[in-house]
Amino acid sequence: MATTASTRRHFLTLLGLSAVSVSCGTSASGVPAAKDQTRTLRYQGWAGQVTLPELADDLGYLEDVKLKWVGNTISGPQDIQSAATGQVDFGGAFNGAVVKLAANNAPIKAVISYYGADKYAYNGFYVLKDSPIRSARDLIGKKVGMNTLGAHSEAMLDIYLQRGGLSQADIDKVEPLVVPPVNTEQSLRQKQIDVAVLGGILRDKALETGGVRPLFTDYQLLGAFSAGTYVMTDRFLKQNPDTARTFVTAVGRAIEWSRSTPHEEVVDRMTEIVKKRGRNEDTAPLKFWRSYGVAETAGRITGKELQLWVDWLAERGDIKKGRVTLSDLYTNEFNDYEKSSAAKSGS
Repeated sequence: MATTASTRRHFLTLLGLSAVSVSCGTSASGVPAAKDQTRTLRYQGWAGQVTLPELADDLGYLEDVKLKWVGNTISGPQDIQSAATGQVDFGGAFNGAVVKLAANNAPIKAVISYYGADKYAYNGFYVLKDSPIRSARDLIGKKVGMNTLGAHSEAMLDIYLQRGGLSQADIDKVEPLVVPPVNTEQSLRQKQIDVAVLGGILRDKALETGGVRPLFTDYQLLGAFSAGTYVMTDRFLKQNPDTARTFVTAVGRAIEWSRSTPHEEVVDRMTEIVKKRGRNEDTAPLKFWRSYGVAETAGRITGKELQLWVDWLAERGDIKKGRVTLSDLYTNEFNDYEKSSAAKSGS
């Protein structure tokens, strides 16, 4: 059965429900002493992948800040909800999900971009080679498998369908379905879905196997852009500013290390990280990694990558116009990459 517009936006309601239960508690006035700030950051990982904080940790960029893995996620919206409610200390998601959560009064701030789209790192919408699907209109009545609803992939799908000239009534007949990323390729090949959203190593693994072709990619739609940010709560930033600065700067350094280091060396490092953490994960797909896709140096946020989704959500009626103030949504205050680079070059 095709999803309705309200069903397709169900995740947005969930974000709102979780946000209203979050307290905006504050610490005593003034910046806490360094000894009073936590130096352990709880986080969720992604199976078979190395996140930027994990890479930064292995490179020694986190200094005395420790990461504490509490489990894996397959959903950006779930990850930032966990951050907003204090179950973890940072979470990352598609910028539209960050905007929506903030619009529902969650006391969060985006602190650094951590993934995006470029010629190497992109999400593609793939069909079987012999599929009759060739255009946006061919998707009416078809099933599109993606990792979560209401996030990056559904936004790209909506933009593609709108540009293809489909009415809202026709768009509502296209059925996005949640499929775990590791199962998406198999679901496509078994024809349980008509289109599979694949990115990164899972995409390149499917392409190497063959028998699939791209319908479109997010890079084709929007060019190079940063697509997601890590968020922390206002309370955490106020109580732990030095820890936040160490974390954000370390992630920025890891982004630039991944850009400037030969591909084989990055893959070898990631493979060792996955092996060392002992979570019984397959390291073979890591050889397909190419880029994190972050557009700006060290993940600095310009505002435009968030404004795009403020406008998109307002146009869809998911948030009220003027509900989100862009300047309140993000900060680069804790990104000292330029300072750390200058200090390094001057030493």
